Amino acid sequence: MRHDPIQAILADLMRRVDGVADQRGHLSAARVQDEVDQIRHIARIAGFDRIEALAGTLETALSLQGLAPIMLSYLDLLRDAIGDERTSAVILPVPPRIPTAASPLHA
Repeated sequence: MRHDPIQAILADLMRRVDGVADQRGHLSAARVQDEVDQIRHIARIAGFDRIEALAGTLETALSLQGLAPIMLSYLDLLRDAIGDERTSAVILPVPPRIPTAASPLHA
């Protein structure tokens, strides 16, 4: 089985989102904003536009409202977006190598 870097990035993003959700109430607003910024940054580099946009919107909401209950809704939306990327990531199988019979050379 080959290592798929896209799936590894998506797994890292999901781990980060779950980490923020699991630690809510235990993290400071600054720490949550830093984590969300990291999610946005990784998504931008990887080209996951929807995830980047949602993380950016969550950053804005956090800066305006702090650790409001709306944060959980955005984290759920981020999970959905990451899940959508996981299912849409196409893994192209490597076609089997078929040996060809050597054709006789005609002079």
